[in-house]
Amino acid sequence: MAAPKKGAPPAERQNGIDRTIDLLEALLHLRAPSKLSDLAKQMGAPRSTVYAIANRLIEADLLESVGEGGQVYFGKAVHLYGQAYAEANPLHRRCGEALDRLATRHSATAQLCALRGRKYVVVDTRDGSGLFRITTDVGVEVPLPWTASGRLLLDHMSPTEIRAFVPKEDFRLPDGRVLDVDDFIKDVARARRDGKCVTTALSDRFTSCLAAPIRDKKGVAVATLCFVIPADSLKARRTALLDDLVATATELSDSH
Repeated sequence: MAAPKKGAPPAERQNGIDRTIDLLEALLHLRAPSKLSDLAKQMGAPRSTVYAIANRLIEADLLESVGEGGQVYFGKAVHLYGQAYAEANPLHRRCGEALDRLATRHSATAQLCALRGRKYVVVDTRDGSGLFRITTDVGVEVPLPWTASGRLLLDHMSPTEIRAFVPKEDFRLPDGRVLDVDDFIKDVARARRDGKCVTTALSDRFTSCLAAPIRDKKGVAVATLCFVIPADSLKARRTALLDDLVATATELSDSH
């Protein structure tokens, strides 16, 4: 995208930035190389605008052409930016090390999760050596009510704030069941009180999600550590995993 002309109205500059972000978000959502015409349709933007933005991003290595069908996807500069972020973020590095330990120690899928907009995303994950491996892909947005982590990530909010924050449609589970909003708010309060959360058979009927919060200096859960295990796991194993999650998350918290 060409630099805005001197004296251009701020609204025009913002519009160009918004279109660029929309294009990158569309690719992140699709998680696959895509034609610019398809991206323009998804974004609701003129093809000429999307092509101009994409060409500039390709020049900057933020996007790259893929195959012979006019498709584009993220370029190597995005990887370099991500690497720079990870190297400059001590918490991210420590969390990665913690995930390695947790997954190896318990032979279970360990994940680092956080808010992204009004959704939950897995930021990083490690698979254990066990055969059971049901997990959410890194970066895929999931409704907050579907997860244990979602309850902890909202536990600094009031009931009114939670109602306003979580889209109503997100209370419908993948199997069609609809969670009661009041029950969800009670779950959030309980998660805050207990400093941990367990959910079973929400996003998947055969799994349980165990989560513990990583908090900042104000006590807000900025991320969570979680395990995904079979729903019929023995109580002793569930307890051991949850205790380790809480201890590890506490060590990573700024308030510790």
